Amino acid sequence: MTTTPEQHSYLRAATRSAELESLIAAAPGQFRVLTGDRPTGPLHLGHYFGTLANRVRLQDFGVGVMLLVADYQVIADRDAVEGIPGAVLDLLADYLAAGIDPRRTTVFAHSAVPALNQLMLPFLSLVSVAELHRNPTVKAEAATTGERAMSGLLLTYPVHQAADILFCGANLVPVGRDQLPHLELTRTIARRFNQRYAADAPLFPEPEAVLSAAPLLLGVDGQKMSKSRGNAITLRDDDDRTAALIRSARTDGERTITYEPDRRPEVANLLLIAALCSDRTPEQLATEVGSGGAALLKSTVTEAVNERLRPLRRRRVELAADPGYLLDLLAAGNAVARDLADATLNEVRQRMHMCYQSVG
Repeated sequence: MTTTPEQHSYLRAATRSAELESLIAAAPGQFRVLTGDRPTGPLHLGHYFGTLANRVRLQDFGVGVMLLVADYQVIADRDAVEGIPGAVLDLLADYLAAGIDPRRTTVFAHSAVPALNQLMLPFLSLVSVAELHRNPTVKAEAATTGERAMSGLLLTYPVHQAADILFCGANLVPVGRDQLPHLELTRTIARRFNQRYAADAPLFPEPEAVLSAAPLLLGVDGQKMSKSRGNAITLRDDDDRTAALIRSARTDGERTITYEPDRRPEVANLLLIAALCSDRTPEQLATEVGSGGAALLKSTVTEAVNERLRPLRRRRVELAADPGYLLDLLAAGNAVARDLADATLNEVRQRMHMCYQSVG
């Protein structure tokens, strides 16, 4: 069967990602990762198994991790900013409770690193408007804005992300399959800058994708688990809230529980959540629940989730009670990021012959 260019690109990236995992295990110190989140609401189980656990894994391997609180990107598609400070603190508490160690991972915010954002200017000169409009991520984000006109920040989001990645010399970016075109634009910007301004001694690496193997988790309504849909089991929920959410989860009319993702997606999703939380397989859990039906399935999932998240939630309560500590660690990470960004911007200016000195 003939593969499409997109499928071919994904297969190539998947092969390379597997190779990179071997290289990371052998020499983690050779790699730096850039990843992050917009502070738009509490993180949930999908984030935990999709990104957070992998960040902690890379950190524990010894990879240099730069973790971005993308506060400027909040205003790419919305007007309200009043809730951002609280959302930033919530995000920091989620990170640390999940195992992020600020002694080994640099956590920083967009708005606190001016030189990072200034890199957008030369980077914008390296891409065309047509390239930005073609970017699948921009198209997808624009589709969610409804009747709202696309902002310039949303249109240039891929270039801003390129600045995020390149300012710190990141050579690895954990992404999902749908984000590969996004990362490819970053690689294009790095390559074009090197060709135009640094042909003799390339300045920027072309970052590579580490593809996430994490499964897609559905929310309790059977749709993709999402902050905005209100269908997510969040990391900060307590046992009772978690139990109530899982009791409300959609299943189907069949009594016997089986793991059939294509035919019974809602039931399979609950089994998958319980399996991830208990380090077992969905098939094993389906066999155990068997004819116990939806009630036993939901109680099994509730117990697995609450047991898995209990230490995290206990730690999160402690962290949330000390906002000064959270702000101090963010300030320390911001200082590290500013030093990196200042050095990179200075090097960019030199390569572009834009370092001026007074004469006489």
